[in-house]
Amino acid sequence: MQKNMMILPLRGVVVFPNMTINVEAVRKKSVSAIEEAMATDSLVMLVSQKDPEVSEPEADDIFLVGTIARIKQMVRLPNEGIRVVAQGIERGRIESFSFEGESYSGFVSTVEEAELFDLIEAEAHMRLVIDELEDYNKNGKKLPQDVINAVKEMRVPGLVADTVAAAIVDDLLKRQELLETLDPIERLEKLFAFLDNENKIFGIEQRVRGRVKNQMDKAQRDYYLHEQIKAIHEELGDGEKSLNEELENRIKTSRMPSEVKKKAEKELARMEKMPPAMPESSILRAYLECLVDLPWKKQTEDNLELDNARTILDRDHFGMDKVKERIIEYLAVRALSNSMRGPVLCFVGPPGVGKTSIAKSIAEAVGRKFVRMSLGGLRDEAEIRGHRKTYVGAMPGRIISEMKKAGTVNPVFLFDEIDKMASDYKGDPSSAMLEVLDPEQNNAFRDNFLEVPYDLSNVMFITTANSLEGIPGPLRDRMEIIELSSYTDVEKLRIAQDHLLPKQLKENGMKQGDVTISDEAMLFLINNYTREAGVRSLERQIGAILRKCACRFISNGRKTIKITMKNLTEFAGKQKYFRDDVMLENKVGSATGLAWTSIGGETLEIDVTVYAGSGELLLTGQLGDVMKESARTAFSLIRSRSDRWDIKPEFFKEKDIHIHIPEGATPKDGPSAGITLFSAMVSAITHLQVRGDTAMTSEITLRGRVLPIGGLKEKSLAAFRAGITRIIIPKDNLKDIEDIPKEVAQKIEYLPVDNVDAVLENILVKD
Repeated sequence: MQKNMMILPLRGVVVFPNMTINVEAVRKKSVSAIEEAMATDSLVMLVSQKDPEVSEPEADDIFLVGTIARIKQMVRLPNEGIRVVAQGIERGRIESFSFEGESYSGFVSTVEEAELFDLIEAEAHMRLVIDELEDYNKNGKKLPQDVINAVKEMRVPGLVADTVAAAIVDDLLKRQELLETLDPIERLEKLFAFLDNENKIFGIEQRVRGRVKNQMDKAQRDYYLHEQIKAIHEELGDGEKSLNEELENRIKTSRMPSEVKKKAEKELARMEKMPPAMPESSILRAYLECLVDLPWKKQTEDNLELDNARTILDRDHFGMDKVKERIIEYLAVRALSNSMRGPVLCFVGPPGVGKTSIAKSIAEAVGRKFVRMSLGGLRDEAEIRGHRKTYVGAMPGRIISEMKKAGTVNPVFLFDEIDKMASDYKGDPSSAMLEVLDPEQNNAFRDNFLEVPYDLSNVMFITTANSLEGIPGPLRDRMEIIELSSYTDVEKLRIAQDHLLPKQLKENGMKQGDVTISDEAMLFLINNYTREAGVRSLERQIGAILRKCACRFISNGRKTIKITMKNLTEFAGKQKYFRDDVMLENKVGSATGLAWTSIGGETLEIDVTVYAGSGELLLTGQLGDVMKESARTAFSLIRSRSDRWDIKPEFFKEKDIHIHIPEGATPKDGPSAGITLFSAMVSAITHLQVRGDTAMTSEITLRGRVLPIGGLKEKSLAAFRAGITRIIIPKDNLKDIEDIPKEVAQKIEYLPVDNVDAVLENILVKD
């Protein structure tokens, strides 16, 4: 049965039937609801808010199941609020509600508990809950004894469950879950599990408390014995004194700068005057050991022979000619200037294209130590600058720690994933990195723990990133960007045969020649089992094949295995990816765009349909703000030129246009989908087909001008993988075609345009 009733949202409170509660209402709508309830039948629906912080809750902010209560007493407060005493009567469900007007109201139906259950089973459940409740009370959760006695006298399962839940369960969501559980037996089972869990936690706490107490007693005993031993050593004249002498000798031989040595000697003198048991003594010892462990003058001799560097780079990496050329130029300048000062190299590219490994090759080519520091997810500035000695557990930052590990003042230092740094209340690590990477400042880098300047000017810093968008402008300004683009299929083939296969053979306990994979099979593996810009998935796929070969070796003896197209699926499993030939067909209202992402180029299919409506433009498919603006710009451009395609003015009042980009669960955004959206909409409106063998990439203006784009190489590779043979590009990007690999550029026809009319001329199929 439904009844129109006042609704009173509660903050952080769930009321059960037969429960009496004091409610203080100060919100105007809540006060009005209570006054209207008192003026009728004194009944009110008490429901809990999902988020107590919401001051003006709406429909989605409250739970639908609550308790119908009767107001027993009402007192007005000086702050224009009302305090009421209400008693829960029965469960209720909000069927419809209104949050408009001066109070909350709605139609509420009563919720009946399940009445058909086994009485013997119910009695057993009630006894179990009461037993656990008594144990819960013995464990220090002091409940009033009259509550426990009252529960023991009850014979109604639902009443027992509600009374116990109201007395012991504090968690809002758990209370709401129990309120919404209509089967009394099921409710008793949940309460039993809750009580049993609480009692087990208490038992574990007791055991841990006892164990910690025993450990503290043992620690105090050990401390007393150690102090006795120290006293004996002091009487004998050794022990602590010998440790201090060792530190003093290391300070003298550490080749520190004079001001740093004075600081170290001063701190050592302070430490010698302190009792060894003082906490500050151990902090000073850790500080001095950090100073003497740091390399201050020790360095490796650079090998700047360019032929040697070329040999190592060619040995470790296939292709990447422009990147290798830039590295050779970098080393040549260093050889002439005899100085390592200069721009910091930043390798930017999709995952798996060799950014980290080429940094290792540079270190080997130059003959320097290599250290790596990952910056992914770094939020605390102290990770860069360290903690001050005054803090408990203070330690130097990771840069100083890695310099200690390198043991020289001139290692190759790689900052991996510099675009993944974040910032919060603990500081901004990217701002701290400015001092590290700036060649004008890093000769006196100050770590908070060291408190003295440390020279980083001899370090060769290299950084990597997947995208430039995550790097702050001031930090990007201190780096020279070198882009590592996606690999072509031919490059992947050579990398796989020359590098990945030998590496995986060694890791899987095989020799060169034990397993061979034909070029045809490897290309099929590249195109139909992996889809990536780099070669990480390809390496994993080769490793999986070799593990199956290892099983054959164990079962059938060590015999050479040759993998060809005939037996590839036997070792690699079913084909994972298939070319979507449907996308290459001519279609109405569907166009293919090209997008650049941090993991390489991607094709983007855009679908548009037109149907009767009221002139609305509907966008779906997890589009970002930039793509939404591109769609609206394209729509406005079409309306402004509607007479060119004989579109009547009433069309935009009587038809709706729906734009959808498939894979709606994947967020999509970017500034190069304008002409694709425009072409798909014109096709849907005019019923002219779009060429399926053609993709496009560019942004448009309201005047119909086509704007230049970036990432043409990655986008071309994505189109090539999808079987597309024609790409519409802005005229301003003609110069970028020379960067595209020949095997791709020769099979794709590039159509330069500068306005949307030229786009439609090349994309629409005219009858």
